[in-house]
Amino acid sequence: MAITPDTKNWTWVLERTCPDCGFDSANVRYEDIPDLVRANATAWVPVLERPEVTVRPDEQTWSALEYAAHVRDVFRIFDVRLQSMLGERDPLFPNWNQDETAVAERYNEQDPGMVGRELVEAADSVAAAFEAVEVEVERRDRTGRRSDGASFTVESLAKYFIHDPIHHLHDVSG
Repeated sequence: MAITPDTKNWTWVLERTCPDCGFDSANVRYEDIPDLVRANATAWVPVLERPEVTVRPDEQTWSALEYAAHVRDVFRIFDVRLQSMLGERDPLFPNWNQDETAVAERYNEQDPGMVGRELVEAADSVAAAFEAVEVEVERRDRTGRRSDGASFTVESLAKYFIHDPIHHLHDVSG
């Protein structure tokens, strides 16, 4: 996986434009998140149809298939995190090591068609979950935490989250 600048300081995603993919979460409205998620998922389908989908550009960078499997799992993880924020008071999110998951789940050996279907399904689920909060604006202030001390509101979680799939689509699109 390619490293994003300032990965230890996650707030940069909310404060400035990403120097790699150009995404600027400060200019994204919460109401835009579900459409951004669904559009992103749709854009992965042709990526997964490429003949070179399992080819890594170098030893340190995932293949397009690995990125897609990761994005699928990001959609799933953030769906769970959002649900825990809405159902619990300031929950502590379980740790998730994305690199260990990629190895354990053998991302690059998964069926690209299945990954694509699962990615779209997971995107629809998390998009619907964020849409449900649109109706109840006061719920956007609910909080959740990572074990590294990062604390999010539903709104900041949405804006932080959407950068990841957009960034990774940029990674595989060049």
